[in-house]
Formats: sequence, structure tokens, C-alpha cells
Amino acid sequence: MERQIIYLDNNATTAVAPEVFAAMQPYFCERYGNPSSIHRFGGSIAADIETARCQVAGLLGAKFRDKEGCATEIIFTSCGTESDNAAINAALNAVPERKKVVTTAVEHPAVLHYCEELSRKGFTIELIGVDRRGQLDMAALKNAVDENTAIVSAMWGNNETGIIFPVAEIAAIAHSKGAYFHTDAVQAAGKVKIDVEAAGIDFLSVSGHKLHAPKGIGALYVRRGIIFTPLICGGHQERNRRGGTENTASIIGLGKACEMAAANLDEEYRVLKNMRDGFEAKLLASIPRIEINGLGEDRLPGTSSVSFESIEGESILMLLDVLGICASSGSACTTGSLEPSHVLRAMGVPYSSAHGTVRFSLSRYNTPEELDFVAEKLPPIIARLREISPYWEEHRNEKQF
Repeated sequence: MERQIIYLDNNATTAVAPEVFAAMQPYFCERYGNPSSIHRFGGSIAADIETARCQVAGLLGAKFRDKEGCATEIIFTSCGTESDNAAINAALNAVPERKKVVTTAVEHPAVLHYCEELSRKGFTIELIGVDRRGQLDMAALKNAVDENTAIVSAMWGNNETGIIFPVAEIAAIAHSKGAYFHTDAVQAAGKVKIDVEAAGIDFLSVSGHKLHAPKGIGALYVRRGIIFTPLICGGHQERNRRGGTENTASIIGLGKACEMAAANLDEEYRVLKNMRDGFEAKLLASIPRIEINGLGEDRLPGTSSVSFESIEGESILMLLDVLGICASSGSACTTGSLEPSHVLRAMGVPYSSAHGTVRFSLSRYNTPEELDFVAEKLPPIIARLREISPYWEEHRNEKQF
């Protein structure tokens, strides 16, 4: 009999929603025309892409439409990483006299690694730290942003801890010095309310596979009026802002996923938060010397980062996997590294706890019964691993954290 899977790694990727898959299917074998074609068969596909563009804009609160009714502030990309890179690239080209990028120490590698490359090219990169709760040092941010700053980039919600940053306040600080503001909303889109206009966002990144659309599709919001230099040059697609034949089926899927997320946002937030909070309460009551990273802070509703002192997170994950339970030791892009995640290091989580951190991330397809099962199986796993941990035996009676 096939092993039942309990999938609690939705910040890494999500299942494609059945409704999304159904919406995509005709564009593989029936409506396969090239949207750039002059003939009606292809031209009708272009109209469908514009519908999807409006669906994405609707989820993000991007209300502007041109005289044809198109949501021209949305550019379709291949993924969140491309969107992040394209946003920073565009800002640097829009104000070439400015040579500084301000970002945070807990950003996704899509931002941090791109900034490392920019540093090698002579740009100044300033990383803003966080406190033990995962909250951004706003005073340091304000001091860092100056007249040489081209763009400030700060994620909406952290992919490891779920901590939500005050993006509207950060945008205002950036704008006070004439800098652009970009937010990586890959984890936040579809989970919390986003209003790009109210928050003063210039650029915002989205990735389809984080909200039940397929992999290989993303979007970038670019506020109207910003001079945008393409990261990928080629044909005239995306109004000359991103070359390459459109990934039509996936664009349609992303549009449908955004439409569904917008329609169910409040209810899904409530359900995920209640499941997450109940799960964390069970773990805190049944397992000694653990910490919920960011507990009590404003977090994405389905994200739980739990540090188990004195054991290896990879060992926990392997024993969970035997039971068919999928979780993560941190960001999917850093899984496999022997070093604690850069997010936990920036937060000052003790080394003995950072190494034993597991991220559980939920979706609309998880159930309370699944979480009850995991909460039941985790205590004996932790106890078993601590029995063979020399560090645990040495430090078990010390004051926690």
C-alpha cells in the first residue's frame, strides 16, 4: 500500500490547484497559438493573457488599467528570482548616478546573491539586521538610506520564519530619499492582503508555485511611470519589457490561482492561522526546550519555524520522512547546507538551536488531523534523538536559550 504523505513544506512549493490545472489544459493541445501572431487563432490567446494579467493585478491591489482595460503594471516572468533580479536591475538603470542598494540580512538568496554580484561590480550593498524576534532594525534602515541609494529591497514575509515586515513604512523611508522600493512578496502573495498602491510599492515580486500555480511562472509589478530596462532582451513581448514567447498555459494558471486566492483570502488566513497556532501550542506543551521563532510577532499564517535544542534538524527530517511527513530545515534554496540558515544566524538564534530548526509550512490542503498526527509523533522523535546527543546530555540542565 502506498505511504500516505503529509506535506508540510508549502513554502518550498505548493500543489497545483485542480481548478488551476483545469484552466491550463486547453492551452497545451487545443489553444496552442502564439500570442504574438497576427491571425485570430493566436490573437485570441493574447486576450486571455491580458485577462490573467488583470487577475494577478487584482490580487495585488494594482488598480490601474489603460484605455484598453489592460493591467499594464504587471509583467510576466519565469519565477520569483527573475522578478527580484529584474526589479533591482531596472532601478539601477533608472537612476544610474546612484550606486547603492539597501536590503536586509534575511532576504531570499534571489536578492542576496544578486546583490553580491552587484558588489563585485562596484555597487555599495548595505544589509540591515534583525533582532532576536526577527524584526527589522528600522533605525539602522533609516540611517542607511541616503541620496546615493537607488533602491531599497525588503521582503513582505520571510520564507523561513514568516515574519512580516512593515513594507509601507520601509517604502516611505526609501521615497523620502528619492529611492525606489521593491518587495519580494513571493511568500506573502495569496496569504495576506496586499495593496501595492496603499503601501507605496514600486516593484513587487510574485512566484506562481508558492500559491498553487505551476513552477516556471512569476510576475513583477512595476508601478506605472517607472522607466523599466528589461533584464531579458529579445522580442516585443510584455510590451518590450521581457523578451521571450509567453508561457501561455502557466500564465493562465497563475491568473486563475490569483483569482482564487483573492476570493478566499480572509477565510484561508483564518483557517491556516488557527491550525498553525494549535499545532505550535501542542508542541510547546509536549516537548521541553523548544522555541517557536517569531512567536507573538506578525507572521504569515501558515509558517512555523521551530527550534529543537541540541539535535540536528536533518535527523528530525529523516525520521519524519519515514512516517511520510514532509517538512524543511529552512529555505528550500539552502537545504543541504551544513550551516545554520542565514535567517536564524541574523536573528541570533543559538547555534545549538539553529541547527535543530525545522520549518513547517501549511496550505489550504492541510487538515487539523494531519497536524495532530505530526504533533503526536514529534515528541518521541525528539526524545530519541536527544538520548544519543552528547550536547544534550551536557547542557540539558542549563537555562533555556
